[in-house]
Amino acid sequence: MKYRIGLLYGDGIGPEITKATEVIMKAAVAKTGAEVEFPVFPMGWEAIREYGDPVPEVTKEGLKTVHGWVFAPHDSAAYPKEQFAKTNPSGTMRHYFDLFANIRPARTYPGVKSRVGEADVIVLRENSEGSLPDRNMYKGLGEFMPTPDMAISLNVCTRKATERLAHEAFKLAMKRRKKLTIVHKANVIKMPGDLFRSTIKEIGAREYPEVQIDDYHIDAMSAHMVRRLKDFDVIITTNLFGDILSDLAGELTGSLGLGPAINTNDHQCMAQAAHGSAPDIAGKNIANPVGIMLSAVMMYDWLADRYQDEKLGRIARLMEDGIIKTMEEGFVTPDLGGTASTSGFAEEIRKKIEMA
Repeated sequence: MKYRIGLLYGDGIGPEITKATEVIMKAAVAKTGAEVEFPVFPMGWEAIREYGDPVPEVTKEGLKTVHGWVFAPHDSAAYPKEQFAKTNPSGTMRHYFDLFANIRPARTYPGVKSRVGEADVIVLRENSEGSLPDRNMYKGLGEFMPTPDMAISLNVCTRKATERLAHEAFKLAMKRRKKLTIVHKANVIKMPGDLFRSTIKEIGAREYPEVQIDDYHIDAMSAHMVRRLKDFDVIITTNLFGDILSDLAGELTGSLGLGPAINTNDHQCMAQAAHGSAPDIAGKNIANPVGIMLSAVMMYDWLADRYQDEKLGRIARLMEDGIIKTMEEGFVTPDLGGTASTSGFAEEIRKKIEMA
């Protein structure tokens, strides 16, 4: 089977870290003999200049033809004012393609100082509704200003969205330590919180009895993660809470810059690092590409499982092993205390893949 993996270079450090990821992807693909094409689609400032839109129709239509794509950071805060009325590129992707599951692992890595000792968790974030107004409505935004002095924002929770995310969470837990933690605020946000929590527990009791389930309020969970992150396995939570907790987990285990993620529906996967575009270091060839590289690893693992293709799994292992070995050797970028450039880091991994 021939696969198509889209590349969207984005803004700030996006082109540097995405091209570094492209280097190691192509090396791993060549090593396995898999058939993979890498079409490039405009996104961010490049797309604004050419099409007047950070995510133009040509990109949306093009991504319908691919199996997955690598989505670089974007600098939407710096876009022209007329773009502010639109959903930012991340929200556009998640809403337009119904990428309902945002899977964000956080683990300790060799040569990187952790603030919580050894840990290995996954935060599974509901991606299509909740408190984020740019993606919780069929059309328009879920926030309003009846007067200049009053702002109202909706919080949406549906059984359908919760059920489909719950199945993803339980499947992940079954492959790991069979522990699932639900994070909510049902003591105050009563109706949405209870619907979210009870729906997940019902599915667990009925279809995944082997998985141990517990639940915490968001405020208590934040404290527990700081104190004992290693005790948790798979964490399932709502859109806003997941955004916050995944960043916390990433920073506790070493650096948000190492944080990978994928956004998925039932047939496509978008690899997207948890961090932003870091415009202050753009073009200096010093950005850490590990987050987006490991996101690409996750994407190939997801595709390997979906298509039952061992070659895709082999691509993921070649990439991941090369990244980890290079980090173990201390050949890392300046943010981790090293002297490697972005491109130099990628070249070192490429050599390891070719020698594997």
